[in-house]
Amino acid sequence: MDIKETGQKIAKLRHNNKITQEELANKIGVSSQAVSKWENGKNMPDIENLMLIAKLFNVPYSFFIEDESDKHLKYRSRLFDEDSMYTKVQTFAQFEGLEQTLKSLDFMRTKHSGQYRRQSKYSGDSKKVEYINHPLMMACHAQAMGIKDDDILSAILLHDVVEETDTTSNELPVNEETKEIVELLTFKLLPNMSKEISKNIYYQNIAKNKKAVTVKILDRCNNISTMAYVFSKEKIIGYINETEEYIIPLISALESEPAPYCNIAFIVKYHIISILEAIKPLL
Repeated sequence: MDIKETGQKIAKLRHNNKITQEELANKIGVSSQAVSKWENGKNMPDIENLMLIAKLFNVPYSFFIEDESDKHLKYRSRLFDEDSMYTKVQTFAQFEGLEQTLKSLDFMRTKHSGQYRRQSKYSGDSKKVEYINHPLMMACHAQAMGIKDDDILSAILLHDVVEETDTTSNELPVNEETKEIVELLTFKLLPNMSKEISKNIYYQNIAKNKKAVTVKILDRCNNISTMAYVFSKEKIIGYINETEEYIIPLISALESEPAPYCNIAFIVKYHIISILEAIKPLL
């Protein structure tokens, strides 16, 4: 975050909204001298003040942390920018007072440290992708949909921790409701049962908890969107079949729930079906 560029952005927002430095200072509880120093690049506002300014002018906090040079980066580089997504989720959680989400961010980052998502030979990209990009991207999608539920956002960040690391649900830094969501989302091969039967029971249990359903369909939405980079052709076909058999019915059931669940279901269903219809003829 460049101090001069940040000051220029504050000044531009203020001018566009036709308010003086003194008026801006009064609205966010600082002195007019402080605003002047920010705009002249002599001092940097702290995160709390930047969030207040962002809220006042109805812009995302990311407006201040995005470097202008980022506009010239390739789309995929921005797509997998771990630090940008982490900061976006962190500042949102701070602004909304989501204590579990903040704890889950640090916990998830520690637990997934050194883990990478497998790349497909079809992706044409040999660069490793940090595993935490997946839950971070899910959390950014949820935030963009207006989800502010601390349990859901925490479960999004932690949903793979138990399955992909040696962590148990009891170790998660969250309440019992969120631990239950993560447990429901952790697939286990049941004793004396086939994988298919275990999968049926897995989805039946998820269907009983609308917060778990929300996390699961966002998980699938993200994986469907990036599967060409991480899945083989055979796995893509199997993933599409599983999506149509299990995920679409979950989404349809969520459509009958009150807002925000029905709104989430509408957006995710449209996204997933659009991708499936585009990719199936190519397989």
